[in-house]
Amino acid sequence: GKHRIVIPCLGHFKEEYEKVSKLYMNNKIRTTKYTLLNFLPRNLFEQFHRVANLYFLFLVVLNWVPLVEAFQKEITMLPLIGVLSIIAVKDGLEDYSRYKMDKQINNLLTKVYSR
Repeated sequence: GKHRIVIPCLGHFKEEYEKVSKLYMNNKIRTTKYTLLNFLPRNLFEQFHRVANLYFLFLVVLNWVPLVEAFQKEITMLPLIGVLSIIAVKDGLEDYSRYKMDKQINNLLTKVYSR
């Protein structure tokens, strides 16, 4: 079977700990969906999977066709941009709270059984 080695991170063994711990996977928890780099594209991708957002996007695109233009192009974009922005802020705040909870859990002290 597989053996797991638990090495305490003690001050005077820090150098040895870091050398040995690089060889093993860590057990950090990550429940967040986004990173700073992928937030905007991933959030927009998820939001456009909602039929209502696709419908409003269709109306915006349709309004850019000169023959069909019913309102000013910019005005038809406002509701969609507003909704996308509000949902993005909500998703960002939820993800940030998950990040803080992950950080809190990952920094908990644990007891390790030692023979």
